[in-house]
Order: sequence, then structure tokens, then C-alpha cells
Amino acid sequence: QVQLVESGGGLVQAGGSLRLSCAASGRTFSSYAMGWFRQAPGKEREFVTTINWSGSNTYYVGSVKGRFTISRDNAKNTVYLQMNSLKPEDTAVYYCAASSRDNGIVLVTALYDYWGQGTQVTVSS
Repeated sequence: QVQLVESGGGLVQAGGSLRLSCAASGRTFSSYAMGWFRQAPGKEREFVTTINWSGSNTYYVGSVKGRFTISRDNAKNTVYLQMNSLKPEDTAVYYCAASSRDNGIVLVTALYDYWGQGTQVTVSS
């Protein structure tokens, strides 16, 4: 079992930056692929980015590519999401997730077993 706790959300002006953190506890963190998802009001949860077990491989949805960076520190059992050049359309609850089924790049939501409670990110125009 893995417990995930996100932090770092908040209110920021357009063009600003935030860094989200996701602390994991429980089983071996380094064996899991990790991902970030987001859900805006009235919309379905969408995939944002994923990172493989070692941090050597990442993938981003097109709308955040070049602005967001995912990273992980396996020694600290933590995955990060650095968000730069934020836009009002980035406003959402952001969730981190862990996949025990694949330690590579995981794009399929159904392959994620564990989810955090989410952290709110609000970008004002």
C-alpha cells in the first residue's frame, strides 16, 4: 500500500510559477512510475505528465510541454511538478498517482493504483 500526499498548491497570477510536491509512504517508492493529473471544475480528470521509476524518462501532455517539469527524488520518496508560465486554464485540482503495474512511462489512467487527495491550483488572469 502506498499513501500519497500532495502539497504546494495555491493562488498565483498568470505567468507565475508553483512547485507541487507529492510525498509517498508505504511500499518501495522507487519501483513505481509516477504521474500527475488534474481536474478542472466541470471537466473530467486529465493526464498531465508521467515519470519512470528512475527519473530518466518523462512524458507531457501537449498543453503543458515546455512549461511544466516533473522530477523525482527516490531518496526522499517524493515527486515534484514544477509549473512555470502558468495560465488561467491551468486552474484545477492536481493529483499525483503511483502505478505498481509498470515502472516505465504510464499514460493510461487505469494503470495507476494509488492516488493522493489533490491540491488546488488557481491561476488568476
